[in-house]
Amino acid sequence: MFGREGICAVVAAKQPGAMARQLREARRETRLVELRLDWLASEHKIVRFLGRLRRRPRHHARVALIATCRRREAGGQFAGTVAAQLALLRLASECGCAWVDVEIETAERLRQGALRRLSGSAHVIVSFHDFRRTPSDLTVVLRRLKRAGGNAFKIATQCRTISDSLRVLSLARRGRCIVAVPMGEMGLPARILALRAGSAIAYAALENATAPGQISLVEMKRLYRAEKLDRRTRVYGLIGDPVSHSLSPRMHNAGFHVRGINAVYLPFLVRDLRDFLHAIEPLGVAGFSITLPHKEAILRLLDDCDALAAAIGAVNTVVVRGGGKLYGYNTDYVGVLRALEQRISLAGSRVLIFGAGGAARAVAFALAQGGAAVSICARRAHRANSLARAMGGEAIERRELRREFFDAIVNATPVGMHPHEDRSPLSAAELNCRLVFDLIYRPQKTKLLQLAERRGIETVSGVEMFLAQGTAQWEIWTGERAPVAAMRRSVLAALRDERRWRDRE
Repeated sequence: MFGREGICAVVAAKQPGAMARQLREARRETRLVELRLDWLASEHKIVRFLGRLRRRPRHHARVALIATCRRREAGGQFAGTVAAQLALLRLASECGCAWVDVEIETAERLRQGALRRLSGSAHVIVSFHDFRRTPSDLTVVLRRLKRAGGNAFKIATQCRTISDSLRVLSLARRGRCIVAVPMGEMGLPARILALRAGSAIAYAALENATAPGQISLVEMKRLYRAEKLDRRTRVYGLIGDPVSHSLSPRMHNAGFHVRGINAVYLPFLVRDLRDFLHAIEPLGVAGFSITLPHKEAILRLLDDCDALAAAIGAVNTVVVRGGGKLYGYNTDYVGVLRALEQRISLAGSRVLIFGAGGAARAVAFALAQGGAAVSICARRAHRANSLARAMGGEAIERRELRREFFDAIVNATPVGMHPHEDRSPLSAAELNCRLVFDLIYRPQKTKLLQLAERRGIETVSGVEMFLAQGTAQWEIWTGERAPVAAMRRSVLAALRDERRWRDRE
């Protein structure tokens, strides 16, 4: 219905010149573009932009344009009347837009058949948006859209659970004229999988996101390759809270791309583990990584577990086997050993672990197995004591750190993680050691590592552990040797890009 190109680039700007520039950039990447006319600063500027659109070169006609001028009551930015809105959409049709998007609030004010007459030669998308929640009965919403008339029907709702996003995706199976848009961070994986599920369009922002959870066109096409995903695509992902900071999608998807594997890795914001587990079969999830706060809790929900992971008491990798059986592993252990063994001799060394969560358990286990004397310091004393007893180590109170000396200190807390990069879990006076290892990899050089460097202490970035544990995960899932160099390049390139953006700011 919308042509072979299902990814629609969203162009949105305040000024006509910026809109025109975005349109030129968008047509290099896709053959379907939505023009958010309501983002332009005034009706006069909308008319000016459409005048420029009328004069566009003929070769631009290969790009199908969707004109949207959403009113404020439907979550848009257009403050004019319904009559003014429809007049602008009619003008957009005359200027070459193949489609116009009219929200249900406007469409229901018109008499039967009036919508198509007012849209001129353009086809009509009738759209429903709920930016607060996903209605309990989406079938009722779809019937409402169809009664209003139109050639295609879009339902975009805020997803508070992964189950909500599955309900939105299920609409895509109702026919080729349905556009299903799960909104919000919880709905992001389903948004990326929408084309695979049968949605006629998946939206992605060229520069400015116009809806919650809308990712960039570059991410949609290059990182996730959404238009290439099909029913045979194996789905992997990261589950945790938060997950938006993670570079795991860049690392794993780079590996899939280099090896030519039909698979995709997605970030799942998970607050309720069972909510995610119920989505494994519908989404075709073949395996997943686990981060805070679920590394220990997931153990109770597994069908079986690797002996090493069971001994550690935390899992960061799961394989989905036949019949939906879940089998757990821990590759953090591998990451710790690879990051530290090249820098210090673990046997006989004294190492402090700051933190007592799932990541800390893997670190403690690896260090103890390597012959180190392990000390634990954590905000919750009972957890520090419990982990110290399990590993045959000692628990140390925070106030004692200034008087103690260690061969290495390992930060196993999330303090200092992006976007709170100005924080450090420990002060400079507490860093009495030869080496500081921060498990955080984003940013690559945390505040903690900066403090250590100023004191002349050797540092190890969490990037080393992140890559080691990630490539081990990738090999467990695929059964192939990981393209380590390519996966490393993707992570380091992303970190460099972030530093450039921060420097500009």
